Amino acid sequence: MLAPVRSTSAPVGIFDSGVGGLSVLREIRVLLPREQLIYFADCGNAPYGSRPDAEVQSLSMAACEWLIGQGVKALLLACNTATAQIVAGLRAKYPKLPIVGVEPGIKPGALASQTKKVGVLATASTLSSTKFQTLLAGVREHHHCEFLCQAGLGLVELIEQGKADSPEVDALLHRYLEPMLESGVDTLVLGCTHYPFMDAALHRVLAQRMRLIDTGPAVAKQLARKLEEHHLGANADAAEGAPVRIVSIGTVAPLRGMVQELLRLEAVYSEISLA
Repeated sequence: MLAPVRSTSAPVGIFDSGVGGLSVLREIRVLLPREQLIYFADCGNAPYGSRPDAEVQSLSMAACEWLIGQGVKALLLACNTATAQIVAGLRAKYPKLPIVGVEPGIKPGALASQTKKVGVLATASTLSSTKFQTLLAGVREHHHCEFLCQAGLGLVELIEQGKADSPEVDALLHRYLEPMLESGVDTLVLGCTHYPFMDAALHRVLAQRMRLIDTGPAVAKQLARKLEEHHLGANADAAEGAPVRIVSIGTVAPLRGMVQELLRLEAVYSEISLA
């Protein structure tokens, strides 16, 4: 199926299972302030990281199909788990639609590490995916780097509850990261778009003992390149800072809190059902 031809004034669609993709949206708004943005969150079914692959695929595809139905000119999967599961299928189904996915920044991590020991904190689903394992094998071979991968069980749930800066998060980070530090890891790849919201907790726990790799800025740049490549960038005379349209399956409350307290963006909210 081919997506219809899009205009430069059409919005960019951004999908994540919950609030995590807002960390990428923040970078897009900085880099591309004239673009209209629709952010779709499946808060009613988040988090995806512990769900079976088939369920993640079904939920993610339904959300992306909804965004495509809204006439978006480009689609960004701001979710590592969803990217690993469906990005190849989406690109095959919509070959003319610019589609950008996210993946853990293990290559930048390998290049940044002085000890050649890199930690990766991500969801269990991302770490076990074929896409991630293939990426890891290639980087390990070419950069002769050791990777210590850790599933961040419980972190996404706490972030979705508005507890990104909390003692509970600190306790989990200590449990997951201290063994890495003891093994000589000097660089940590944040392999989930939720994790940049733990910035304060990460700095408390690590005390600058690891370099942090966040792929948000790189993803925003990739989106900008795709829009330029397809001649779909917003016109130079388009207004900057238009309100973001935020849509959620289930409550928008977690999204509203993040947008107002951390991103400080104007937004219009709506709750929908795809059932």
